[in-house]
Amino acid sequence: MPGAWSQQGDKFRNRAVTVHRVELLNMTQDTVLTARGLGKRYRRRWALSDCTVAIPAGRVVGLVGPNGAGKTTLMRLAAGLIAPTAGTVDVMGAPPAQNPTQLAKVGFVAQDTPTYSNLSVGEHLRLGGWLNDGWDRALAEQRIAKLGLDPRQRAGKLSGGQRAQLALTMAIAKRPELLLLDEPVASLDPLARRDFMQGIGDIATEHGVSVILSSHLVADLERVCDYVIVLVASRVRVAGAIDDLLASHYRLTGPRVTGLGTALDLDGVEVIEARHDGEQSTLVVRSEAPIDDPSWKAEPVSLEDLVLAYMAEEVRS
Repeated sequence: MPGAWSQQGDKFRNRAVTVHRVELLNMTQDTVLTARGLGKRYRRRWALSDCTVAIPAGRVVGLVGPNGAGKTTLMRLAAGLIAPTAGTVDVMGAPPAQNPTQLAKVGFVAQDTPTYSNLSVGEHLRLGGWLNDGWDRALAEQRIAKLGLDPRQRAGKLSGGQRAQLALTMAIAKRPELLLLDEPVASLDPLARRDFMQGIGDIATEHGVSVILSSHLVADLERVCDYVIVLVASRVRVAGAIDDLLASHYRLTGPRVTGLGTALDLDGVEVIEARHDGEQSTLVVRSEAPIDDPSWKAEPVSLEDLVLAYMAEEVRS
């Protein structure tokens, strides 16, 4: 009954997506960012469209998705660098950058980790003090010393990893409640990426700041994040604590089935991705209960497998 399986799978899949969206919409308390129907259009092209998401406070959140998913646009809207064309976004309970007090709550590091090439490291720190009332000079100087950066060195002479660390120092020394990092390690070598990500983990632990880190490199997110959001074509495909998501997703291997239906004949099982090879099918499924069916071999999935499965679901739809 391939057709019946497919219809049943659609039913489970649609029900699960609806549940996920309801959970996101109900997450109005203890959030650092809440977007409802958020969109940004440049002439005729929508860079972000009808995005609804609520991001919890006190987390290091990985925002992951393919290029063009809308991650950078969402980050720039949250930082108050651009205004929305449609919908609303609140950061720390209010529209972003609406006044100096609100602006001070957010630290932002863009993808190109911008610094002023003609200014020295020390001049960057002094500039931060002039621009931010809550500037923590001691924190900035201690971090620069720990990184081994020469305050007299011009930023234009620093390596990519050093510039990224300087930009992160500028963002954290203003003592924000929320740190937005838009693919800050995309252009760094593996060693610089590791050091930068370690710094983020230390900052979150030591200063209690919430962090939203966007990337398309899942391996980087696994190092520091405890919560993940998969964004594809402006839509949240799945969101949750990483440990909870990994505990509720399985890779199943068994006899070939047709379509994406729940051939397991179990309630509450959502098929995320199905691949077929000869007489064998491999499924990635979501289930809150352990899979107990002798026809299928159940194995845990990695975070990367989970993310890729939800991306593939969007491609099919």
